[in-house]
Amino acid sequence: MSDTAPLSPTGIFSIEGQNGDAGIKDWLSLLKPRVISLVVFTGAAGMAVAPRWPSIPVGLVTILCICFGAGAAGAINMWYDRDIDAIMRRTSIRPIPDGRIREQGVLVYGVVLSVLSVIVLWLATNVLAAGILAFSIFFYSVIYTMWLKRSTPQNIVIGGAAGAFPPMIGWAASMNSLSVLPIAMFAIVFLWTPPHFWSLSLYACKDYGKAGIPMLPVVKGARHTRWQILIYTFILTAVSLLPSFMKECGWTYTVVTSLLDLGFILCAVRVLMDKQDEGGVSLTADKPARFAFRYSLAYLFLLFCGLLVDRVLLA
Repeated sequence: MSDTAPLSPTGIFSIEGQNGDAGIKDWLSLLKPRVISLVVFTGAAGMAVAPRWPSIPVGLVTILCICFGAGAAGAINMWYDRDIDAIMRRTSIRPIPDGRIREQGVLVYGVVLSVLSVIVLWLATNVLAAGILAFSIFFYSVIYTMWLKRSTPQNIVIGGAAGAFPPMIGWAASMNSLSVLPIAMFAIVFLWTPPHFWSLSLYACKDYGKAGIPMLPVVKGARHTRWQILIYTFILTAVSLLPSFMKECGWTYTVVTSLLDLGFILCAVRVLMDKQDEGGVSLTADKPARFAFRYSLAYLFLLFCGLLVDRVLLA
């Protein structure tokens, strides 16, 4: 069945694709579950560290709305990027380029989930939390996916804001206001994003170049990217300790974060000092960059765990 074939009697949500039937697993994969798991965790952390907690039902609804809102943005991203996903090796097996799900159905799927998640969060909590969720979906789907990603090597730097909003959403759902701490949490995730994704882009550079995506190593080269990873890691280190300097957290968070920052700096130094040719291209299959990418995932998770322990368990 081609992309231009008439819709089947069951409509655009027919599970039949070009290469076979799509199952529930394929529809769930459109939500990028591995990506949104960290997003949902930071959102739940933002809610948990607030001075006042919502009721358990409202808290669960908030987490679900963040989950489905972020997933919906991911689905819209897959719908729009279906052309380049088909070119890149690591994304060619996604449901749309592989022909398991129709592109029209994915768009409607993403839009409907976006609207529902915002409306339900509004009804369950307040307009501030729902408004931030709506803006985060718009930012990722339109500003990042449709504009920044294909137009500038700073796509990750600016686009990182999309994944940094959940702590603010969680806090706003609890307090119906914002404060210094959720803004600091936003800044931490925002500044964590460049070294996290640039580490990935170093060893996925050929894929991005083949798809015509102006990621930093494609446009500025691998050596420039390595320096940028180190610079942003130092900036992240300074910002990650802001909750301590502002006396929003105690010694537990300070110690945990300092150790994690030291580890991240060491990873960034290893990426910079990796054996390279004259163009900065790794001669070791970018093993330090791969390790830095994995470490960055653990870094953000453990940092927020330290924050939770400090603000909730030891309060």
